[in-house]
Amino acid sequence: MASELTQRIQQNPQYQRLIKTRSALGWWLTVLVCLAYYGFILVVAFDKSLFATPIAEGWITTWGIPAGFGVILLTIVVTAIYVRKANRGFDRMVEEILEKEVQS
Repeated sequence: MASELTQRIQQNPQYQRLIKTRSALGWWLTVLVCLAYYGFILVVAFDKSLFATPIAEGWITTWGIPAGFGVILLTIVVTAIYVRKANRGFDRMVEEILEKEVQS
């Protein structure tokens, strides 16, 4: 059974806004990473020659290498975006909600 404080927090409009904002950001970032990852996999599956093409004439490195690094870097950037937003925005909102509800 949820305590009275837990119920008050869950009914707080600021808490509801926090949950919706955090969830929306999480879903958008998830979709972005999935599109990049599965796009990469689909190209590998259906057009191998695209990623097998050398970057320039006489080069050994193909377009698949920077594309793979790009997917990896994208996941790092997406993680950094979420962590920054969580540390600067979401944590502050949680503190405000707790401060307000504990004092009531």
